[in-house]
Amino acid sequence: MAPQTDTQGTARSRRIVRVLATTAAAAVVVLVPTACDYAIASDRIPQNAGTYTQKTPTQTTAAQTTAAQTGQDAQGQQGQQGQQGQQAPTTTSQSGAAASTSASTSAPSSATSTGAAQPTDPKQQENNGLDVLARNCDNSKLPEHTGFQVAPACVTTEFGEVSGADQNPSLLITDAPKTVPAGQDFELKVSTRNLVRDRFLGAAAGGYYLESSVLTGQGIQRGHFHTACRMLKSTTVAPDPAPAPAFFLATQDNKGGAEPDTVTIKVVGMKDKGTAQCTVWAGDGSHRIPMMQRANQTPAVDSVRVDLT
Repeated sequence: MAPQTDTQGTARSRRIVRVLATTAAAAVVVLVPTACDYAIASDRIPQNAGTYTQKTPTQTTAAQTTAAQTGQDAQGQQGQQGQQGQQAPTTTSQSGAAASTSASTSAPSSATSTGAAQPTDPKQQENNGLDVLARNCDNSKLPEHTGFQVAPACVTTEFGEVSGADQNPSLLITDAPKTVPAGQDFELKVSTRNLVRDRFLGAAAGGYYLESSVLTGQGIQRGHFHTACRMLKSTTVAPDPAPAPAFFLATQDNKGGAEPDTVTIKVVGMKDKGTAQCTVWAGDGSHRIPMMQRANQTPAVDSVRVDLT
């Protein structure tokens, strides 16, 4: 009887093993698609703003296939903004659809497939997508500028006209002494180009920052230029901007134009000994340095130092 009992026990054990193996195989068939759906959903989440790397999942959807072909994420070029006009892509399983929704809501709101920010605020769209603090004095707490030399104030005058790069004003001090006895007059030679020196609204008369920039019919800046010399207390730190210079002159001689010419400026002798900084800069009709077409162009200004002994 003992051998027969062992045989029956062995047979039952084999049947149990077969049942367990069959159950495990069924579990694998059920679980594997769910795991792949989560992998697919994670592939939709941009790991870097606007960057999408397509993996090779065992299951793909039509949306994912299109994304892989175009180099976009699964939401298209507009990133999360695409949700406004598109339905979020889903996978074939319920758990995969939930993961897809999570991926869509967690994507960066300002990222596109190329990483460029797309402004949604109408005000930012009007300002080239930049965070502009102000374009007028509407929200300024300062009083409106009156045209006189009074500040703090907010200037409402429009910038006006700006010339092309090849017609932007330029200026150079071409000759200046290095050393001059204190109290003695000396000369500066100034060359200007692309500046018609025919506009000067007196600052003391209320013409300061009052007139917009104006060009001639040939696109040349109308204005004048200034010359100022101030005594420097130090040559190692920026000077105090408030004190009036020891010498100042505005030049409007109704000359100048597209071609360079030279003007001789007589600087009246300054009595104090030390280092004088003499600066010459172009101005439009209301004394602003003329605008340039590009940000990397040098404005029409030059400066030299003269030692007064």
